[in-house]
Amino acid sequence: MKSAGQVSSFMLKPLLILCLMIPLMGSNAMAQNTGEVTERNWQEDVLGEGFEQITLQQPDDYEGEVFTTLVRSLPDTSVANGRAVLYVHGYNDYFFQTEMANRFTDRGYTFYAVDLRKYGRSWREHQQLTNVRDLSEYYADIDSSLAIIREAGHEWTLLAGHSTGGLVAAIYADARSDSPDFEALFLNSPFFDFNDGFFTRRIAIPFIAWRGKSNPDATVGSEEMSLYGKSLHREARGEWEFNTEWKTMDSQPVRYGWLRAIYQGHQKVAAGLDISVPVLVMHSDKTINADEWTDDFFTGDAVLDVDHIRERSEKISAPDLRIVEIEDGMHDLVLSREPVREKVYSEWFSWLEEITGIR
Repeated sequence: MKSAGQVSSFMLKPLLILCLMIPLMGSNAMAQNTGEVTERNWQEDVLGEGFEQITLQQPDDYEGEVFTTLVRSLPDTSVANGRAVLYVHGYNDYFFQTEMANRFTDRGYTFYAVDLRKYGRSWREHQQLTNVRDLSEYYADIDSSLAIIREAGHEWTLLAGHSTGGLVAAIYADARSDSPDFEALFLNSPFFDFNDGFFTRRIAIPFIAWRGKSNPDATVGSEEMSLYGKSLHREARGEWEFNTEWKTMDSQPVRYGWLRAIYQGHQKVAAGLDISVPVLVMHSDKTINADEWTDDFFTGDAVLDVDHIRERSEKISAPDLRIVEIEDGMHDLVLSREPVREKVYSEWFSWLEEITGIR
């Protein structure tokens, strides 16, 4: 049994701690009220001058520690407009599109890009590259990124996604429809269905997706983007430089769990998404299906079926939905040949000027 003196000491300690905390609590409240920005330890990014990154640790998952990486590029203060863009990359991908970032910063936007967990800068040796079992796993990565953007004082943000990143961004926008931390959504060739025949899409893939619940780490062969990758990289047939360990040019098997996650995302899109902000979808005017190299890879989408993109995009409910077809656009439209990507940026920024009312 405690003596009276011990009890008094025991009770006073929490009171003393509370008294010490009150000034700190008041200081935090004042920082929130005055709009002060939390200092974060931004480091130089692998892209070099003009690009910084920060690593964010997420709760552990079925493979252990999980990280997200946010990259940013700041506009010149003389043109800064208080707006931001958050870019979400595709499958077998990471952020390396510096020209896209420069286009935005030249117009006063702060450009952010997130390398999702188990991709690019965020990938760790104990993880399987690109591994996911439910696309909602990525919501924390986007939530964290958008929170930092708001924290930095931006009051208007564009969420942008390419291919699988477009699928993720679209279903995220639907899930966050009640209280979005972004004001518009841009989808660059979103991955809304598999580019396969009826049997594969409607029978084989649903069966593998069903198996993926109990056996997520089993793999199935894939011809994912091998020739498409060669159409991009400077050392092959393309004009771009990127890390081929983070964005491989060779075929990769896919896991049942990954396929299940994508299939479930596709089912949500097929049912119709309800998005509360303006949406712009852009895709190529044609699909390229070829088993051997041809220069046609430079003039169309060699990964997805553009008819699938359009058909499922039309099911999106939004206050303003635009679907724009880009003649001779490649799968990643901003990596198309120079005259084509000029058209992409022209359409993109014209839309932004229209919905924001700011040139």
